[in-house]
Amino acid sequence: MPLHPPFDAPRQRQFDLIAFDWDGTLFDSTTIITRCIQAAVADVGGTVPSDRDASYVIGMGLMQALAHAAPDVSKDRYPELGLRYRYHYALYQNDLCLFDGVLDLLADLKARQHWLAVATGKSRVGLDEAFQAVDLKRLFDSSRTADETAGKPHPRMLHELMAEFGVPPERTLMVGDTTHDLEMALNAGCASVAVSYGAHEPDAFHDLRPRAIAHSVAELRNWLLTHG
Repeated sequence: MPLHPPFDAPRQRQFDLIAFDWDGTLFDSTTIITRCIQAAVADVGGTVPSDRDASYVIGMGLMQALAHAAPDVSKDRYPELGLRYRYHYALYQNDLCLFDGVLDLLADLKARQHWLAVATGKSRVGLDEAFQAVDLKRLFDSSRTADETAGKPHPRMLHELMAEFGVPPERTLMVGDTTHDLEMALNAGCASVAVSYGAHEPDAFHDLRPRAIAHSVAELRNWLLTHG
């Protein structure tokens, strides 16, 4: 458990806790995940989803995502579908990387003493593997995954993170690349910022009232350092 400074300590910022989605927000993985979903569905004989439909489910829990992407695959084949997705993902995992500028962004926020967290649709095993691959775990104070809480847009991930740090919703910010992230923030009573370079088209974001839509990591960094 991290040591937290007193909640009433002076803070020159609007948000104490900033939670980030992983895939498509910090990690450049959207295209590969889309292809892996399509390959997994093809392997079990389902109708292969379009790029748009496959990318839409990124951010959900794995089984929730695959069920949505392959509605004509029977439920008894979901475990096989999940195994095929993991097989294809493992082939490309070493090709994945952080978006340029992410490490500098996180280091700047840590220097300003924000608490940083990950709230992701990945599994705990998948997130821990990603942390190890890019040596990022040291920059985050906590994390929650869909398999240990609830899939997005259910707010349980954010509720647990806020409770862990004793931070109220109005001092918590969610950053993500999908409508699932933004809807989760709304459901938790938190503010959000969207990024347009991930899985979902930014036209879908406006109704979910993000504070801003960043079109690059540099834009996201500038907004967070100015308004966060």
